[in-house]
Parts: sequence; structure tokens; C-alpha cells
Amino acid sequence: MTKSTIHQTRTGSFPIGFRKGFSEWQKDLSSVLNWAKDNHFSLVDIGRDADSSAALVRQAGLSIGSADLLVWQDMISPDAGKRRDAVAKNSDYIQAATRGGALNFFTVMLPEKPELPRIENFAFMVESFAQLAPVLDATGSKIVIEGWPGNGALCCTPEGYRAFLKEMTGGSMGINYDPSHLVRMGIDPLRFLREFISHVYHVHGKDTLLFPDALYEFGNLQPATFAMGRRFGDQVWRYTIPGHGIISWVEIFGLLKEASYQGAVSIELEDENFNGSIEGEKEGLLQSASYLSGV
Repeated sequence: MTKSTIHQTRTGSFPIGFRKGFSEWQKDLSSVLNWAKDNHFSLVDIGRDADSSAALVRQAGLSIGSADLLVWQDMISPDAGKRRDAVAKNSDYIQAATRGGALNFFTVMLPEKPELPRIENFAFMVESFAQLAPVLDATGSKIVIEGWPGNGALCCTPEGYRAFLKEMTGGSMGINYDPSHLVRMGIDPLRFLREFISHVYHVHGKDTLLFPDALYEFGNLQPATFAMGRRFGDQVWRYTIPGHGIISWVEIFGLLKEASYQGAVSIELEDENFNGSIEGEKEGLLQSASYLSGV
């Protein structure tokens, strides 16, 4: 692929790729890579097999946006032995994956026991990731934390990210900026980006649509008793492909350009209107790339 043919944003010329999903057609890595190249994507995000798959991505002529960190919840376990083992496993994995070309390691800060006081889980997290930092520094790689607000997640709000990054020395700990989660939580994604932009090492292209009438009807704290839930959402919000929600991508890319962001934008396809079939998922990725290329 030549630079002129690949998908990239109009503002900032950030390369556009996608996060490899878990549907049947995406389990065949070679097939996914061939489809990505044929459709002018220049990178993919891969899973927890980057120690073996990263080299295959590079051999196919594509870049790696991010690779999932191998062990997540044991890094934030009250069991000191589990934490040590998790750090050791992740260290070995990072060294193997970086040899294949992976440099961003994706994770969500989910504790093993979310029922514990948050301050305790926070201390476990800081200890473990501080111990992981030397291998990141040695390999020139980064942790990119996504703010998915799962059960007990410790880094999904400005307060949580700010507290964690304050504890970390150096620049090996950063953010996988996904504005869809911020919108869902009622957090201004542009204000967040302005505050944390120097820590953003990877970006997910995913949008969120809000339903004001449903918010009035159900609120955002209690589950709706009589309404059906949504795939990739609930009664008051749902994830969409970029351009089908409320996020201002032109402002996001403008801020990233001003900050000389050097990373990529990976489409994370979670949209009930496209997920569920091979044709729908491919169309969702292509529509997303077309929209982002024009922003």
C-alpha cells in the first residue's frame, strides 16, 4: 500500500486501522490481515497472543496499533504472589511481543476483587505497574489504559487517571483514548483530552448515541424494569460507529494535531446495527474509515 491509498484522517493525517474482534471471521488472522490490506487499512489492534501474532502482522506489511496485555486482573490482586507472577508473565510477554513489533499494550484497570475498598486496589495497581515499568522502558513500549467503566475499574474517570499517572514516573504509562466511554459516563471528552493529551498514545474510533427521553424515563443509576436492553448499550445510551453518535471528531483530531500526536486511530466496532454478520461488520469498518477519513 502506498501512503496515498491508505485510510487516514484528513485532520492530522493519522493512520486508520481497526481492533480485531472476536466474531468467527476475525479468528483467522491471515484472512483478517489480507482483508485489511485489500481495503486500505494500515494497522490492526491484536489480542493477548501478540508474542506470536505480532510478527505475522508486520510480515503482512501492516503496523500494530496495540496489543492486549497478557494478564490483567491479577496485576490488581490482594494476593502478593499473584501480583508478582502477573508482573513476571507480563514482562516476558512484553519482551516477546516487542520483538515482533508491538509497542502499545492495551489494558483496563479491573481489580480481581472489586468489592475491596478502592484505595486498597489502587495501591495494588500502583505497586504492580511500577514493577512493570522497567521492562517497558527497556523495550521502548507503553501501557495504554482504556477507560471502560467495568466493575471496579480504577482508571476510567479523570480522578482515577490523574491519581494513577501522578504515581508513575517516566512516560511508559499512558491512555488509550476512547471518547465513547466518557460520553456514556457524562464526562466531557474534549475537556478530558485537553487535560490528558500528553499521555494519549492510542485512540479508539468509536462513538456513543444518547437517548434523552429514555434518560428522563429511567435515569442512569437504576436498571429499567420494563424496557429491553440494547446490545452494546442500555436504555439511555449505546455505542455506534463514528459519525452515528454525538462525538465531535473534528475537534478531537484538531486537538491531537495541535499536540503533535504521533499515534493512530483504531476503529473498535461495537454497534448493534453492524455487528453480528460478516457483511455487516465489514461494512461497519468501511463506513467508519470513510467517515474518519473525511474529518
